[in-house]
Amino acid sequence: MNGWTVFTIILWIGIIGWAIWELIQYFRRKNAATIVSKEEFKENMRKAQVVDVRGKDDFDAGHILGARNIPYLQMKQRANELRKDQPIYLYDEKKTLSARSAIILKKQGYQNLYVLKGGYADWDGKIKRKKN
Repeated sequence: MNGWTVFTIILWIGIIGWAIWELIQYFRRKNAATIVSKEEFKENMRKAQVVDVRGKDDFDAGHILGARNIPYLQMKQRANELRKDQPIYLYDEKKTLSARSAIILKKQGYQNLYVLKGGYADWDGKIKRKKN
């Protein structure tokens, strides 16, 4: 084998490994939470715990009315602030951190987890901003 062939083989192994990892992560996110439309989110959020997993600055700049802020980076440490007997509705700017947060919560025994499709970026319901 020449050098180019070895490089090509290593590159393909890396690409295939990455693709398998992404596929595993996709199914972990899918199994951890149910993705809900903003209509479903609005309809059911009053009977649930609504959690914004963005950072504090983003939360203060504007968040869904009634949401509490538990940033994704603090989710493992602060998950005990949430009740296990009530549904949890998660959102961030798009959807990525919410899905990751759902995986963390699922590992800690939480069951009824929902993620807002499109995230806060697509939200058209009531919001609250922190006054300066």
